[in-house]
Amino acid sequence: MTVRLPNEAERALYREVVAQGGMVLLREAVEQDADAALGLIELGLLLHHDYGQMLTAAHPGAFAERVSAGLRSAASGKLAQAERAAAELGDLAQAYDAARRRGRTGRPLQLVAGQQIAHHIARIESEMREETLASQPGGARPVADMRQTRARSLGFLAGGIELRSIYQPGAFDDPPTVGYAAELTEAGERFRVLDEPFRRMVIFDRRVAVVSAAPDDRQAVLVEDPAVLAVLVGLFERDWARAERVDWQALAGRPRESGVPPELTELLAAGLTQRAIASRLGLSERTVAGHIARLREFYDAETLFQLGWQLRGVSGRPVRAVPPG
Repeated sequence: MTVRLPNEAERALYREVVAQGGMVLLREAVEQDADAALGLIELGLLLHHDYGQMLTAAHPGAFAERVSAGLRSAASGKLAQAERAAAELGDLAQAYDAARRRGRTGRPLQLVAGQQIAHHIARIESEMREETLASQPGGARPVADMRQTRARSLGFLAGGIELRSIYQPGAFDDPPTVGYAAELTEAGERFRVLDEPFRRMVIFDRRVAVVSAAPDDRQAVLVEDPAVLAVLVGLFERDWARAERVDWQALAGRPRESGVPPELTELLAAGLTQRAIASRLGLSERTVAGHIARLREFYDAETLFQLGWQLRGVSGRPVRAVPPG
């Protein structure tokens, strides 16, 4: 539901009518500002009487109540649709879960090859909710692969999923890879470069990992054992800490931007919590957390305390204080 509120010209005319006792001739209002007069009549803030060609100011509370009622009705309708969607897709979810149970081998480690690797990755990605940690050795990435992953990654980032990837220095010498990293960095993914050998690996939600098991990457191991996963996550975090931060926008010849809404940056600099920022801007906490991660990467801040101080000093002046909420 789209709600139209009075614009500045309509507000000015309404205040003028109220100042004149709440009643004015239609002719006089039109002469003062025809568009504003017609807009206020359309909104119901000025009531047009056929007799005497008079306009009467209506209480804004009635208008606000109509708008609120409409929004509540629309919201209720959306909630009902959401509940119906979940119910109507229940049988499909049951079929998916049943197939997953039948397909499980019961093994914490499973060797897969060929097209089965892509099949399992697609299935795991469809269940992912939190983050992906990827180690991508080598130099240039195949252009076809980047085209396929670009749309998926942008969708994950839009949904508040955190993406981190480690490349090797060979990526610097491949313009398509640099351009890809620059675009995805602007959208929120974080890339670093490590000048050391490491194995190709992707960890999803710290719940399952796909690790290359052959030099040509035609075989992989699916890891679901919690103990092994903890080791793999530890290896990734160790490499991530040692890897180099890169200004991909500069390498691609693009102006460097954080990709974070300025109003969120201002609220964070003012000292609001992640939850308060999410509430103030109407965002999910997961989305706000993703923005904060991008800011920490952008400003090379290891802690939120360091980030806050750096944000307060942006442009050499304090950020305007915002009341807590």
